[in-house]
Order: sequence, then C-alpha cells, then structure tokens
Amino acid sequence: MPSAGNCAAGHAEVTVAPGDAPRRELCVRPGTVLSLVLEPRIDDKRWTGARSSAPAFAVASGWRLDADGTAHASLRCAGTRGGRTVVTVTAKAPDVAGAARVAFTLDVSVVPYPTQG
Repeated sequence: MPSAGNCAAGHAEVTVAPGDAPRRELCVRPGTVLSLVLEPRIDDKRWTGARSSAPAFAVASGWRLDADGTAHASLRCAGTRGGRTVVTVTAKAPDVAGAARVAFTLDVSVVPYPTQG
C-alpha cells in the first residue's frame, strides 16, 4: 500500500489504458472524489459498470459510457471514516450471453488525517 503521506485528497483520477495492469492500489483521504477513466478496450469487450465491495468507504455515484467505448466512473469516498474497499470494473462482449466479468480492480485505502492529541 502507498504510504499515508502520498494519499490523494480532494479529487483523484485513475486512467486505465489497454495493456495496463489489471489491478492497482490507491490511497485516498476521506471525502475524496475518485474518477476512473477507462479507455476503450482492444478486444471485443466493452466496459459495463463499476462496483465497490464496501460502499461505506467508497460508493459508486456515477457511470457513463461514451460512443467511442471510453467509460467514466465516479466514486465518493467516506467523509470521515477510514477503511479499505475493492472497486471492480466489469466488461463483456455485447453480443455474447452471460454475465460480465471483472476486467479491472482498484484496491482503495481510505486513510484518515492524523489527529492531534
């Protein structure tokens, strides 16, 4: 996990391009708005949605798929609490039956600011 001193605050953007690793880690401060930009895939699959394993720490608040295949997901991180969540993004071929499968995973750690005391 990245050190707490390198945690994103306020707004963070993660871009996923073809050929990137299918899993990443990200450290954010409470209240951060996270934007995922998922560039078009090079296979016949299309991005279908994003989901958080722990909505108490990061909740998916928006999803958009552009005509060119670029997907945009917005997530809002917990306002005061710290914890971990796994954000999964699914993809599938549009003309194939069956459920979409996880194509990208983002491990998000919400790290509270240190308190004086």
